[in-house]
Amino acid sequence: MADAIVADLKTGTFSEPLTVHRRVLPEYELAELKTLTITVVPKSVVIANVTRQATSFEVAIDFGIQQKIGKDTDDEVLRLSGVVSEIVTFLNRRSLPTLKAQFKTIANEPVYAPEMLSEKRLFLSVLTVTYTVMES
Repeated sequence: MADAIVADLKTGTFSEPLTVHRRVLPEYELAELKTLTITVVPKSVVIANVTRQATSFEVAIDFGIQQKIGKDTDDEVLRLSGVVSEIVTFLNRRSLPTLKAQFKTIANEPVYAPEMLSEKRLFLSVLTVTYTVMES
């Protein structure tokens, strides 16, 4: 599912070019984050039996949005928060029909990580998108 989301995200039109990867470990050197980087990581699966024949899978996927910023923190955070909003708008209510995955929720936590800004001059925002897949 994460690979399908990466492919889908690459079809979007955003105000800035996005570098999108699916990774198992979302670890980067700061030098690798000079450009806006989106990392897609599977987060969790919750399985519930809905009926005797039907099973529901709630699949959560995390999106890490990162970029090393310059000295103008306020302007950089405003610009990058705008890109995060564009990604939220793109993903909101967007299902994955080939996987029979229906959009359920999207959360942005943290909106940005202040400790990363102050310690490493790194903008980091995390989106968690949850999809529901029904099997019978």
